[in-house]
Amino acid sequence: MIKCVTFDLDDTLWAIDPVIEIANNSLFDWLQRNAQLFVRQFSIADLPRLRDEVLARYPEISHSVTQIRLRLLQEGMRRAGYGPEQAEALALQAFEVYLEGRHQVEFYEHALTMLKVLRERNLQIGALSNGNADVKRVGLGDYFDFQFNAESTGHEKPHPLMFQQALAHAGLRPEQVVHVGDNPVADIEGAHNAGLWTIWVNLNDQAWPGGPAPTQTVRALNEIPQALIEIAEQAAGRVTL
Repeated sequence: MIKCVTFDLDDTLWAIDPVIEIANNSLFDWLQRNAQLFVRQFSIADLPRLRDEVLARYPEISHSVTQIRLRLLQEGMRRAGYGPEQAEALALQAFEVYLEGRHQVEFYEHALTMLKVLRERNLQIGALSNGNADVKRVGLGDYFDFQFNAESTGHEKPHPLMFQQALAHAGLRPEQVVHVGDNPVADIEGAHNAGLWTIWVNLNDQAWPGGPAPTQTVRALNEIPQALIEIAEQAAGRVTL
């Protein structure tokens, strides 16, 4: 019996690229007013280069988009001419501005109605994300029972640990859980290797790139409730005692 559904967030329930654009624009508006030395030296176009430099210098934080962004801002502030304490303080303030923008998401069509249907089925619902969105801050707190991300876990999907933590939290076995996500490797391969059923969210009608095939594929979020019914019928053949 299927008792829990876990969801990836970015590019599964909303598009992430427009969100990051909004967040970066909000960030640089704030920097223009509060850290002019930074904007004299760096633009939004410089952020990918700064990110790559941070990752090359601090590979141990590669799993954490929060730590990467914070370190990027701190390094940029120092290079722009701020002292260590001021650079750290400005980076923390700037990050909070960015994070606020990062939660200004626009849900995909049918996302909310789909979650409502699943909630009415009395399923546990969890979020498993490599990003740093908080389901409560985006307005989904009433739909989700738990959340794990790469920051709290210490590993990104497809590493099995996030899936294992979700199973432990829900008190369930892998065959009782379905994971829903857009990424063939992080979501589908990762969940498959952890023993979960999988639903691939393929909103752009892409060809399957290879690897363990998803249990079900949907091309619109309102197809998920029926996909879960079909998985439940398939799961009924498994021993769950």
